[in-house]
Amino acid sequence: MSETGAKRQFGTIGNKILSIFCLAFASFQLYTAAFGNLDSLRQRSIHLLFAAILVFVLIPASKKFSLKRLGKIDVVMILCILIPVGYVLFNHDAILNRMYYVTPLKSYEYVFATMLIVTVLEGTRRAMGLALPIVALVALFYAFLGQYLPGSFKHAGITPVEIVDQLYFTTEGIFGVALGVSATYVILFIIFGSFLQHSGIANYFIDFASALTMKSRGGPAKMAVVASGLFGSISGSALANVATTGQITIPMMKKIGYRPFFAGAVEAVASTGGAIMPPVMGAAVFIMSEYTGIPYLQILKHALLPAILYYVSIFFMVHLEAVKTGIGCLAKDEVYVRPKDLWKRFYLFIPLIIIVAILIKGYSPMFAVLISLVSIVIIAAFRKATRMGMSKIAAALIDGVRSATGVAMACAAAGIVVGVASYTGLGLRFTSFMLVVADNNLQIALLLTMVATIILGTGLPATPAYIIVASLMVPALVKLQVPLIAAHLFAFYFANLANITPPVALAAYAAAGIADDDAFKTGIQAFKLGLAAYIVPFMFIFNTNLLLLGDNYWELIGAIITSLVGVFFLAAASENWLITKTSLLERVMLFAASIFLIYPGILTDSLGFGLGGIVLLVQYIKFKKVNTESINLF
Repeated sequence: MSETGAKRQFGTIGNKILSIFCLAFASFQLYTAAFGNLDSLRQRSIHLLFAAILVFVLIPASKKFSLKRLGKIDVVMILCILIPVGYVLFNHDAILNRMYYVTPLKSYEYVFATMLIVTVLEGTRRAMGLALPIVALVALFYAFLGQYLPGSFKHAGITPVEIVDQLYFTTEGIFGVALGVSATYVILFIIFGSFLQHSGIANYFIDFASALTMKSRGGPAKMAVVASGLFGSISGSALANVATTGQITIPMMKKIGYRPFFAGAVEAVASTGGAIMPPVMGAAVFIMSEYTGIPYLQILKHALLPAILYYVSIFFMVHLEAVKTGIGCLAKDEVYVRPKDLWKRFYLFIPLIIIVAILIKGYSPMFAVLISLVSIVIIAAFRKATRMGMSKIAAALIDGVRSATGVAMACAAAGIVVGVASYTGLGLRFTSFMLVVADNNLQIALLLTMVATIILGTGLPATPAYIIVASLMVPALVKLQVPLIAAHLFAFYFANLANITPPVALAAYAAAGIADDDAFKTGIQAFKLGLAAYIVPFMFIFNTNLLLLGDNYWELIGAIITSLVGVFFLAAASENWLITKTSLLERVMLFAASIFLIYPGILTDSLGFGLGGIVLLVQYIKFKKVNTESINLF
């Protein structure tokens, strides 16, 4: 569901009917996960039907429409999704047995295809905004008019039969891989996150982070980093993460002395990182698994070290800010979570441990989630504060499927883009074009991919932004000898980093509202705090040991050390502080040192350590001239 904007609230009877519909949606997903999914076309079409109806019921077409009852346009839209999806379900066998792209279509089948496309675009607009529907419309225009384009992007032309089959009757378009992942894995993990919240177990993550960090300098900011990483790894949504943990962490950061815009930026950057932190990593990781053929658990393994580097870099930033501005730690009476109390509730981590353990055993993510859902109910029953009765379970299911509908609509709309790109050969043309522009230079190709992904991500949710880039630009990186998983993770990172990239840094703007400070100022600060995060993807492209692709442990240890030192130097350059305030030359040297440490090799590592070491020595001498006390870096 859209993470912003007002939703309809009906009367008592209307809300009960809506709740029953949501529970039916959840029951379908849980039943098929437990006893086996339907065939692809049926599973995906039923999933989309539920999601689209919920969107049209809950989200009005515009602000001028009532928030208490359905409008005529909503009823029309519901009919426009019911009829084409119903046609697919009732004529399933006939559709599967026809000769795709050859057998003529009946006139009403063209009408049904048009109805489906219109409802997908409108539902996505309501749930996610205009950007993705516009991209999908551009793809449709390309399908119809691409044969008239000059140059290498011209295609041979597509008949109406081919367009309808590709987008409507096959699993290559709207009912494609992206919607398939939403209809199986993604919705279950969103329900899992909803269960953690409704049981109160999610609050334990915040308490855990608090106990770990509150006695250290700038503790509340470090708490935000840890808590958002823990919670965000489950929710996979930067905006949901900001709205949940930010209500607690931002006021605490302001109270201890962090400037409001800085506090908001910390929460935004930490929340954005949740989508790249195992064990869940949001919707796109499941789509990545389908696209690459790499098992989900293996992707988690490859993503772990880069995600840790991301959070370590933020940790360095908030610590240096605390040292620079003289922020201390909370007073004893302000630390509201004691470690001894925390250990008594450590068993609340069991659902996460179960998911990881079952995945390691080789079972499917769906089975892992189902078992973990049961474990949440059992474990939550041990304490009155977390106990889940039938009403709480129902509420968790309802909120889960409502939150999943926006992802479903985005995946369906992205399917239009992918379907057109694959059938017209646009992906191959784009790859060739990119290789020509980059002149087969990997560095230029990486920069082009980064810029394109961030631009897409500023207007699209991370999942469809990743899908589009994975279809159009990632193949070019693979042709330049980038390992498949490294190329996909590169695009995945930057699709998420758009949340903190001005001018449309949505996570930062959401955090600014809680911090009560200027949104653009908070966005700029979030960009600065996340600067190391923009470097991490280049690190694992040029040093694939960080993705655990090599089998030389000494090289892995060396890669970890150089990367940690590199992000520390980058944090110091960004914060304008190391042991004391840095000069412009020192900042340039620290930044250069961090860049050198990206590239593996004795020469680049020596230059990186050498430049950084010189700055440390100069800083030490400057500090000792005006201070007699010992240096306190950490």
